[in-house]
Amino acid sequence: MLNFFRSFMKSKFGVGVTLAFLVLIALAFASGDILSFGVSATNNGTSVATAGSRSISANSLDFFARRRLQQVHEKDPNATLRSMVASGGLDVVLGELLDNASITEFGKKVGIVSSDRLIGSELAKEPAFRGLTGTFDENTYRGALAQQGFKDADYRQLVSDVLVSQQVQIPASFGAKVPAEFVNRYASLLTETREGSIALIPAAVFAPKSEPSPQELASYYTAHQATYTRPERRTIRYISFDDAVLKNVPAPSDKEIAAKYEADKAKYASSETRKLTQLVLPTESAAKVVIDELAKGVSLQQSAASKKLATAAFANITKDAYAAQNSPAAADAVFGTAQGKIAGPVKGGLGWYIVKVEGITRNPGKTIDQARGEISDALMAVKKRAAFADFSAKIEDEFDQGGSLSDVAKELGTEIKQTEPLTADGKVFGKPDQSAPPELARVIQTAFLMDKEGQAQLAEVVPGKTFIAFTVGQIEPGAPAPIAEIRAQVIADYQLEKGAAAAQTAANKVLAAGRKSGDLNAAMASLGMQLPPVDQVNMKRMELQRYGRATPPPLKLLFAMAKGTVKLLPGPNNRGWYIIALKNIIPGTVDPKDPGLAQASREMAGLAGQEYAEQLRSAIRAEIGAKTNKDAVMTLAKQLTGTGSN
Repeated sequence: MLNFFRSFMKSKFGVGVTLAFLVLIALAFASGDILSFGVSATNNGTSVATAGSRSISANSLDFFARRRLQQVHEKDPNATLRSMVASGGLDVVLGELLDNASITEFGKKVGIVSSDRLIGSELAKEPAFRGLTGTFDENTYRGALAQQGFKDADYRQLVSDVLVSQQVQIPASFGAKVPAEFVNRYASLLTETREGSIALIPAAVFAPKSEPSPQELASYYTAHQATYTRPERRTIRYISFDDAVLKNVPAPSDKEIAAKYEADKAKYASSETRKLTQLVLPTESAAKVVIDELAKGVSLQQSAASKKLATAAFANITKDAYAAQNSPAAADAVFGTAQGKIAGPVKGGLGWYIVKVEGITRNPGKTIDQARGEISDALMAVKKRAAFADFSAKIEDEFDQGGSLSDVAKELGTEIKQTEPLTADGKVFGKPDQSAPPELARVIQTAFLMDKEGQAQLAEVVPGKTFIAFTVGQIEPGAPAPIAEIRAQVIADYQLEKGAAAAQTAANKVLAAGRKSGDLNAAMASLGMQLPPVDQVNMKRMELQRYGRATPPPLKLLFAMAKGTVKLLPGPNNRGWYIIALKNIIPGTVDPKDPGLAQASREMAGLAGQEYAEQLRSAIRAEIGAKTNKDAVMTLAKQLTGTGSN
């Protein structure tokens, strides 16, 4: 019953938590996704916002806005910078960055900071910053930053901001609770039943049969050009190649293999795990009674059951782990006992232990000579990746110095391929059943973020093995289709719009009659036309769950109306008009023992915690005196959408 309850609650909170956004931004680039960065329409250090002593530049906002667009692409492949800016996405990203800067400034004010040592420990956790020995390597770290266009100080500041945000925001949201009555009332709301009726007056019934005049059609087309806008299309020119281009990569040396073996010595050390059945008794005398029973053939489980006790089972536990849970003496006894035998009684932290060794698994470990092959392979893979980083840097340098995709293709001895015009979702324009070649899957989003044709880039397809150098061949901006090509569709839409206007007049008559009598059937019959029958509705609110996001608008309105009311609702795309009448509301009930209430309470508490954190961020921003430079933001928005000069 409460599954829908959970969805109902979550839908209210669409604003992301600043902390989550910052962690994603701070660490995502380090994973090696070079496609996410370096594509910028601006070269602008102008401040778009300030928070205390912190300033957010237009370049920073540009950078993070493009990262956010890539997140949006996961759900909407056709999203563009233009659509993101138009829907307020740029303001959302700026708000998150401004919250972050304000929290950091507030942290300084109240003494919440992140030390250099703490920042260093966070950097050491990131796999992308580890060298051949598997530990943090300064050169690898700086190389990764340079590849993404980050400065060491800037990245450390970003990590510092995340750490301060954690310290400030998590306490605000941790441990939040909501009253049980609050949960019960919302749960009851979901079990209420609504009775009513829904009538539809289709626009098609009232649509004119004759075609509009050329002037009327042209006027309608001009007013509705956005409806007929075709998506932006781009061709992609590319070459693909594999790690065969990497020549003369040196094999790992004995010294490097020894260092890696030493770094991973725990992995190669011998080990032993045991499968155990354990019984804990309160006294030594009670334990001895069990031992006597075992000697007579009674099993440990049977002996425990006869005393209303229970045994504990351990699967594949090591000696150190067992000692940590019990005691070193108990571990010595248990791991000194042969398979199938009984250890104990032995004194432990909880009493007297009797343990049966059910099974023993021994891993002899590996010497450096035995592990040499796999270590060499692993190090060679790292070396190849490093060699490719150098190789890709060389190609990128060529691009930066004016080199073209043709130059690189000639250097590699391969041919340039070109796709048909593609839309941002990877489909071939005009051929919805055809898609871009699979090898381009990872670069399509980036290709649609590039500002102009001819900006060649390099990307990995299979990490360390297969690569693509690509550029946009031709860009066709989204634009309305020529009226000559879609004349039939425009005529049909024109007629439907005219029909919708006439249908609205009829719907208003039904609305007025329905409000007087409460009977939509009689009101519809009074029009004297052949119309769809009135639908009778008897539904619980929780039944809307089956529709998900596709819940019909008339049903949504029915569950938002007051009892005894009648309302009018336009159908989508001029399809007609709905008249919705709500006759009765039957209150719902929830069993106080419903186990779902406890889970719902925890989820609502989590949402309350998010609200507390959001209110805290708002208060911090006000106290720090955060300000936005609206003119600078508008200028950047124009540059990102191509409606202003760069």
